[in-house]
Amino acid sequence: MTDAPTRTAFHGFEQIPLREYAERAYLDYSMYVVLDRALPFIGDGLKPVQRRIVYAMSELGLDAGAKPKKSARTVGDVIGKYHPHGDSACYEALVLMAQPFSYRYPLIDGQGNFGSSDDPKSFAAMRYTESKLAPIAEVLLGELGQGTVDWTPNFDGTLEEPAWLPARLPHLLLNGTTGIAVGMATDVPPHNLGEIVSACVRLLDDPDATVRDLCEHVRGPDYPTAAEIITPAADLRAIYETGSGSLRARAVYVREQGNLVITELPYQVSPSKVIEQIAQQMRAKKLPWLEDIRDESDHANPTRIVLVPRSNRVDAEQLMGHLFATTDLEKSYRVNLNVIGLDGRPQVKNLKQLLSEWLTFRQDTVTRRLKHRLDKVERRLHLLDGLLVAFLNLDEVIRIIRSEDAPKPVLMARFALSEAQADYILDTKLRQLARLEEMKIRGEQDALAAERKTLLATLESKAKLKKLIKDELLADARKFGDDRRSPLVTRQAAQALDEAELVASEPMTVVLSEKGWVRAAKGHDIDAAGLSYREGDRLLAAVRTRSTQQVAFLDSAGRSYSTAVHSLPSARGNGEPLTGRFSPPPGASFQALASAGNDDRLVLASSHGYGFVTRFENLTSRQKAGKALLSLADGARVLAPAPVHDPASDRVVVATSAGHVLAFPLAELPELDKGKGHKLIEIPKAKRGTEQVVAVAVVPAGGKLLIASGARTMTLAFKDLDAYLGARGSRGGLLPRGWQKVDGLAVEA
Repeated sequence: MTDAPTRTAFHGFEQIPLREYAERAYLDYSMYVVLDRALPFIGDGLKPVQRRIVYAMSELGLDAGAKPKKSARTVGDVIGKYHPHGDSACYEALVLMAQPFSYRYPLIDGQGNFGSSDDPKSFAAMRYTESKLAPIAEVLLGELGQGTVDWTPNFDGTLEEPAWLPARLPHLLLNGTTGIAVGMATDVPPHNLGEIVSACVRLLDDPDATVRDLCEHVRGPDYPTAAEIITPAADLRAIYETGSGSLRARAVYVREQGNLVITELPYQVSPSKVIEQIAQQMRAKKLPWLEDIRDESDHANPTRIVLVPRSNRVDAEQLMGHLFATTDLEKSYRVNLNVIGLDGRPQVKNLKQLLSEWLTFRQDTVTRRLKHRLDKVERRLHLLDGLLVAFLNLDEVIRIIRSEDAPKPVLMARFALSEAQADYILDTKLRQLARLEEMKIRGEQDALAAERKTLLATLESKAKLKKLIKDELLADARKFGDDRRSPLVTRQAAQALDEAELVASEPMTVVLSEKGWVRAAKGHDIDAAGLSYREGDRLLAAVRTRSTQQVAFLDSAGRSYSTAVHSLPSARGNGEPLTGRFSPPPGASFQALASAGNDDRLVLASSHGYGFVTRFENLTSRQKAGKALLSLADGARVLAPAPVHDPASDRVVVATSAGHVLAFPLAELPELDKGKGHKLIEIPKAKRGTEQVVAVAVVPAGGKLLIASGARTMTLAFKDLDAYLGARGSRGGLLPRGWQKVDGLAVEA
């Protein structure tokens, strides 16, 4: 006897692996986002929420000729009947379609505060605003009730909504759209209605036209602003050929009485943001050419930003070029023509694919419209045929109706009528039995017969169908078309000016205190030691430079930091701590500074007698944490960098705290980018704990070396250094008695 097979009990749920469940759920979610939320359908160019808003407003009777109603009424209908999502998101979509600065051809006519170009989301609550459909919405809704679309149940199955709208124009390209789905996105820019219709007509006449041919009509996007599109025509054509790319738009400015007035901004650029960007540069002393900026925008001039240069000598083109490069006065826009095609799949399409597929959609829509009308015409002719029979046999019809209990089958049998004809005769009112009605019936029959003939001829001829589509396109272009707003001007992309070009070149002296406070004084004749310092602080070092240069600071860890000289605070005060600008390692202190041109050479050295030659550019760093430059042993200090004059003839002079001085040709010292360096002077092992290098100097041929010892200064001419000349790394010579306590070295060129 065999055991019966065991069966798993069913408890009302299905057990599947977590991986399979997660994969299935994510794919379902991603397909929903792609198809039902983020990407537009090529036919009407609308996302589901937009389509439902437009349809709900048409159902509320809010067409262009109606009186507007509260936006809350529309939003309520949309989310209650068709779109079960948040009311704020739905209202925001409604507002967007009503903003003339957001939509090239707004679909909704809004009354009240619907935001501004300065702040598009500053619109009033939906309980305050009113809205209705704009006239151009007719091209989306005009053929809705003519059998042109499929209808689908709404979210709860109680109502039906259109799966798409029967657009008479390629709305996708007219207003454009943006959206982010799962793993894909779309960015379709708006275009000019007349140009798009012209391209459609060209494609109807010449199906083999290339994208290059169509670009003769569609010259580029057309935004709701008059800012210039500066992308070259070849680049725009490449975008339309591939379906992706980017383009640039630039603000428009004019000159008025020495001022520069910005009158148009790129699409979706806020005037207040641009003003803040420019003001921020002015506060950071990066725009010395500009004295003031004013916002004079009002209702008459929605965009009017006035820039006041410091003088008439300021090059306006250079200044504006810099602002174009560093602010949103010039903006780049991504183009990604990724849409849901007629096959229900998302795909990046080129211009020809978009227009060809839309024309296929339009041809199918018109065919459905004509067939729907043909069915209605034939049904009406069929009813009129039956009604005419009743008129010709009126007495007999009346007798049957009066005498028979069930007149319908009798009428059908007596006069060979269909059920629909019999019902129509029985539903006819007595007043329609007048003699004149027979003439009206025959006249209506003739008109409908002629219309049926025309409909059949159009449906049977591809040429006539194309001509009908073309005529309707051209009629809508005449009715709703307008001139291009965004001019196409080929210009080079703007380049930001170097800070050195923006700042006036002036002599400056940078002063660093022992506690790491820095400031910059105008001029080179500054008594740095005589400046006022914070209590307990005093001068550490000072360097002469120019306002257009960088200044570098070296800390006790051998790291280098740099900043622009013109950005330093004035010497009228105590300056600012370098720790506010940079982030040195914990416990590190600033020990030296230098300033020069990027290609100028310096000798860097430590108090342990090692050093190397390097370019000043190696001392500069954009990072707050600086960069590692000089490798230091324990107890070593960074010495003041010594500027190089002529590498071929300069001599390096090294002085120790014991009074030993060594001079050797600069050519003996290698050039490095960073590191410990090479030995400069010999310090015996027995003295390495007590004797250190005090200073390093580079003396040019014909220059003088100044040796400071207490309050006294010894001056040595270039030829006098022969007494201390030796090989790099040797011990050098001893200074005369009384001068062996060296405090510092200086050079007179």
